[in-house]
Amino acid sequence: MNRLKAVVFDWAGTIVDFGSRAPMGAFVKVFAEFGISISIEEARGPMGTAKRDHISALIHAPEIAARWVAAHGASPTEADIDRIYEVFVPLNARVVTDFADMIPGAVEVVAALRGMGLKIGSTTGYTREIMERLLPVAAAAGYAPDNLVCAGDLAQGRPSPLMMYRCFADLGVYPPHSVVKVDDTEPGIAEGLAAGCWTVGVAVSGNAFGLARSEAEGLPADAFAERRARAYATLKAAGAHVVIDSVADLLPVVMDFEGRLGDGGKPG
Repeated sequence: MNRLKAVVFDWAGTIVDFGSRAPMGAFVKVFAEFGISISIEEARGPMGTAKRDHISALIHAPEIAARWVAAHGASPTEADIDRIYEVFVPLNARVVTDFADMIPGAVEVVAALRGMGLKIGSTTGYTREIMERLLPVAAAAGYAPDNLVCAGDLAQGRPSPLMMYRCFADLGVYPPHSVVKVDDTEPGIAEGLAAGCWTVGVAVSGNAFGLARSEAEGLPADAFAERRARAYATLKAAGAHVVIDSVADLLPVVMDFEGRLGDGGKPG
């Protein structure tokens, strides 16, 4: 491996937390504390963005905004978003380790990538406070990336490329087409594309499929296939160069990107 230099992974739904479930219950609970009922499906909508941006997108969604007006007598404000965010972060931090199981194959794939000489970066929509709880659990399970860029570290998060730019600097890698971004969300794919990287969407383990591993495995074959097709379509529509079920399927894709670079190809 001499053309690709790094793979940058998202966290929830990509490396840990099959189904990206940790944030969902926290979003539902925090809105309930402010008198607003939202569904898990609604909570998943802006997944991948920084958590304050996620809350802002939810509260300004027309149906949820109407519920806020009915409950509070006025449209939501920036101060309201700040109040919700202040409750959300410690709540999410408390539950994140309850959903910290490594996605099957992740540790082995990362070890194989390192064996090819690739550096391992990471970006996340989680804050530093949340990641301080998750990092040691992941390390104990065998996953410790070479860097970590969190929501709030920079002036803008996803879908801007700034967190990826920080990864380039932290890891000492360039040009952008020598880096692969792996993510389960549309903003995370957009982040990689904006930075000029190869992008890989993970469908079944992530937000677009949205079920725990046991729930996914328990689906009838036709229901699984239908849900999988929707998840693939979501990530392809977001611009992912390749979509796979989970990180366990990544190695052939990385080898393909390496071959394309050898033939003069670049992300487009």
